[in-house]
Amino acid sequence: MGSYASVQTLVDGKVASRVYAKDATLYDFDENALDFGKNFMGWTDLASNPPVSIDEIQSLADRLAADGIEHAVLIGQGGSTQASMTMTKFLKGTGTRMDFRTLDSDSPVRLRQMLAACDPAKTVVVVSSKSGGTLEMRLMLSAVRDAFSKSISEAEFAKHLVAITDPGSDLEARSASEGWAATLPGEPTVGGRFSALSVFGLLPAALVGVDLKKLVAAAAEAERDCSADSPDNPALQLGAFLYDNYKAGRDKFAFVTQKRTRALGLWTEQLIAESTGKDGQGILPYVEVDTLLLAKDAGDRTVITYKVLADSDDEQRNFDAALSVIDPVTPRIDYVIDSIEGLVKHFIMWEYATAMCGYLMRVCPFDQPNVASAKARVLEILDAGLPVPDFTQDFIDGANRGVAKVRVSGNLSAPRDIRGALESLLASVKPGDFFAVNAFLPFAGEGRREALESVRFAVADSLGVPSCLEIGPRFLHSTGQLQKGGPATGVFLVLSADEADDVVLAGQPAASLGELAEAQATGDALTLIERGRRCVHLHLPDNSATTLRLVAKLVREALAKL
Repeated sequence: MGSYASVQTLVDGKVASRVYAKDATLYDFDENALDFGKNFMGWTDLASNPPVSIDEIQSLADRLAADGIEHAVLIGQGGSTQASMTMTKFLKGTGTRMDFRTLDSDSPVRLRQMLAACDPAKTVVVVSSKSGGTLEMRLMLSAVRDAFSKSISEAEFAKHLVAITDPGSDLEARSASEGWAATLPGEPTVGGRFSALSVFGLLPAALVGVDLKKLVAAAAEAERDCSADSPDNPALQLGAFLYDNYKAGRDKFAFVTQKRTRALGLWTEQLIAESTGKDGQGILPYVEVDTLLLAKDAGDRTVITYKVLADSDDEQRNFDAALSVIDPVTPRIDYVIDSIEGLVKHFIMWEYATAMCGYLMRVCPFDQPNVASAKARVLEILDAGLPVPDFTQDFIDGANRGVAKVRVSGNLSAPRDIRGALESLLASVKPGDFFAVNAFLPFAGEGRREALESVRFAVADSLGVPSCLEIGPRFLHSTGQLQKGGPATGVFLVLSADEADDVVLAGQPAASLGELAEAQATGDALTLIERGRRCVHLHLPDNSATTLRLVAKLVREALAKL
């Protein structure tokens, strides 16, 4: 069945040293070579041995619902939000008891959209951060606090706040001093992207009405299955599939699913990319919504599909039709999910498989060194000011839409204009590469996302490489690690824009949400450039759909010249 690794010793803080390869050769690794350490292994029995009382979490959620709370807003980044977003989106439209929204954006557009849908008096704001000091979380909380202050008092607002954070953090101290409704402790031995079955995922599930005891029982069953020293272990099968194909040159996989589970792709994207993308290695997961792009095997990727039995017969038939066009030569695994309990079993399977794959690749799956360096660069920019761009230019195509700022990596030869920069970037793409649009822009509003998706699909269709649309700043805490720490096979178009109606932040490291977004985009681009990646950063004069469609037009014109 491929590479096989026993996980029996996970409970002792290490992945087992016995690893079998495809040819059944036994390899004895030095157990000290990859000592992951007990400080990272708390995720292995979160359901079997919950560090926070399930009754306590359920009771808090039930009390908030009984008090008339109808909306839940989760403020956080990365691993603190992805699992909860996956579960709540899976249940959307099924009669959940609270409307649930995730606020992991810098965008004033997204903030206002969320505020318009929530009555502050009937909203609980869950602030999730393991460290308690995440920059985006602190600034977005400040913006939400300012907005809610127009409707409710400061003291009343505190009663609508719940903190989830590791013991001893600044967020825990702030919650206690301001009299927040509750503080739930994270588990320090569980990293953010492995925290799906911790309180970070369980409280949001309980808020929307999930029976936690039933959910955790299903997860505990999955923990037993995934820790069994058996070829039937589903995590071993997945881990072997990922690793064997990686060794065969298939270092990317397309995640193909129905809409209900598309957020599972984003969760998986963080788990795999951030865990394996370092030391010049990495497996790139990407969500693919157009299976026609997989109709011919490219030799560098695999396919993992998810079918949802809870969807209508029409949706399932349409999904089956979409899958039928995938080249059968491409290695593929098909999964089926029929319930929220089935979904959490797959969380467990992916977490175990990722740890095994990291061990086989001889990288530590529990750190994220390049994420930390990118964060530091953003703080430097906020402190010292934005660096001067390579050049500025009036934005293109007839109408004077304002001035764009442009940065181009030194490994691209381009004239000092936007068209030339895009042409040089796209001309650098070669077989085995991937392309990513790193967009620090609002995805809400008529036409914005559609314009950005058209860029992604135009590149994939024309150049035959995996093409990703990454949402900033979310991706900085997930695929951002692989982009900077993995192999130099990525080609990046970083997009940001001035805000027409910015949100001012008083007394914060950034003067506004727009300033924060531009600093993050600039920090991302500069870090990529310093790592020798092929990159163009285009800071636009505005983020209107019209401007984004012009960017898409320029990309299509550049592709036509190749």
